[in-house]
Amino acid sequence: MTRSSRSAPPPSQIPGSALVTMAATRRSFLRSAALGGVVLGTPGLLAACGGDSGGGDAAAKTVKFGVNEAKGSGPAAQRLIAMAEAYAKETGVKVEGNYVDHNTFQDAITTYLQGTPDDVFTWFAGFRMNQFAEQGAISDVSDLWPLDGMSDAFKTASTASDGKQYFVPKDYYPWAVFYKKSVFEKGGYAPPTNLAELTALATKMKADGITPFAFAAKDDWAPLGTFDVLNMRINGFQFHMDLMAGNKEWNSSEVKNVFDAWAGLLPFHQEDSLGRTWQEAATSLGNDESGMYLLGTFVADGIPDVVDDLDFFTFPELDASVGATALDAPIDGFCLASGGKNQEAGKAMMKWLASAEAADIANNNADAPMIAANSDASTETYSALQLKSAEVVGAAENIAQFLDRDTRSDFVPAVKTGIQAFLKAPGDIDKVLASIQEQKESIFV
Repeated sequence: MTRSSRSAPPPSQIPGSALVTMAATRRSFLRSAALGGVVLGTPGLLAACGGDSGGGDAAAKTVKFGVNEAKGSGPAAQRLIAMAEAYAKETGVKVEGNYVDHNTFQDAITTYLQGTPDDVFTWFAGFRMNQFAEQGAISDVSDLWPLDGMSDAFKTASTASDGKQYFVPKDYYPWAVFYKKSVFEKGGYAPPTNLAELTALATKMKADGITPFAFAAKDDWAPLGTFDVLNMRINGFQFHMDLMAGNKEWNSSEVKNVFDAWAGLLPFHQEDSLGRTWQEAATSLGNDESGMYLLGTFVADGIPDVVDDLDFFTFPELDASVGATALDAPIDGFCLASGGKNQEAGKAMMKWLASAEAADIANNNADAPMIAANSDASTETYSALQLKSAEVVGAAENIAQFLDRDTRSDFVPAVKTGIQAFLKAPGDIDKVLASIQEQKESIFV
């Protein structure tokens, strides 16, 4: 493939850059088929997947690949399948794909890794990678580094608290406020830069019969992005990271201010969010029922028919003394399960998956909205959305991974439950925060 002279810039600061010194720990089942050397099995529950690949040369030619996307679930799965097919075709290695829906995969990940896991599996940088490194559930892949096209910042994001690498990045993407250019043009709307402008815009949209913000909380992780950005806008990036690390109190006035601000903005959001998936919220944006949506760039996967009409802005400034230079920009990639039966073949596949070639294959399938971590990946086919995403992340002064990747996995359910309770009864902020704080004190010891 011809390379473009342009390449995707990595973030100026990779979230979790303090992983090398931190001590805290930390985000459709298949019908039988064979596609271009990729064997799609029919696993039971995620925890029961994997198993011995056999012995001898056959084992050396087989890699089990665990993916946190159901096979028929959409573009994200399609991109990973395309990568697996290409690797199998290029190397002659049989890739046995275990494709499980995103939420099930994450919920069962600990049991999965303790059982008979696949060799390579899709996962995340940050605390959630480091947690499994500290537990010995994933293998040291330091001998793969340095990787061509991967910056030192990405290496840092792949490094656990012992100073070793346990991860190879695939791509990253920002969380931002997405909107349709045609809707903004028709309504005479402009992206806001501060709270007054945001409130004025939302008020005008309501008067025009448009719900200002699409909003979904049936997927309990989705509202975490709203908390992240509000906390970073009100209390600053360092406070946010300290809160994630257990060094700040959830029942503090600072965190209460975040929920007070959120409660004030809820009237501009879709009602009944607890019964709505993020895809349904995205559809409301695509259908012009909602004017804006705070989500990751993967929103494009939910409304592919209007991708060319999508644009975004970073969430506006709420406090001039804090600014608006911090954002969530999660990094996705791959880990090697220490319980996998084919460690060397798994590492070989991971190295290829981190390559510019693999990134180009993913990008050329299903209109990938993400930004390749490998700086040598071509941007010839990048959409305007991808190019802007790379620019915005590259210009950010501070970057977080996302709440459920930046704090301990055993603490995340407490925050999710608390936010769900807040969305049911926004007037019970003190009660919600007291509950989260109580659980925080029992976990962070």
